Amino acid sequence: MLAQNNFREPDKELDLLARRVIDAAIQVHRTLGPGFLESVYEEALCIELKARGNSFVRQKEFAVTYGIQKIGTGRIDLLVEEKLIVELKAVDALVPIHTAQVISYLKASGLHLGLLINFNVPLLKEGIKRIVFTK
Repeated sequence: MLAQNNFREPDKELDLLARRVIDAAIQVHRTLGPGFLESVYEEALCIELKARGNSFVRQKEFAVTYGIQKIGTGRIDLLVEEKLIVELKAVDALVPIHTAQVISYLKASGLHLGLLINFNVPLLKEGIKRIVFTK
């Protein structure tokens, strides 16, 4: 018997939001280029998202639970429109733990889609990873 695949793509509205955030990140990267700290890119991306009319929360805190017990908190770099997690990096290369981090944030928040964006690359499309979480 084959296992059922529960994978499902985000709805079109959420996917469009992700594309708008990616467009904003590309504009930031074109303007600044690689080489700055993550906080610089976060600030610039917030300016760009605000100019484009997107709502967001910076460093959004969320509860981390173990069973039913709250054991700590986590922070999402950007939560856009209350439904898209954006985790920013300025590292030499994305590694598997970065993806795992976004998956953990998606699980803990109950959200479905995250973007992992590394600004420390020559061409930003090489630094973008779209992560879909399904239960």
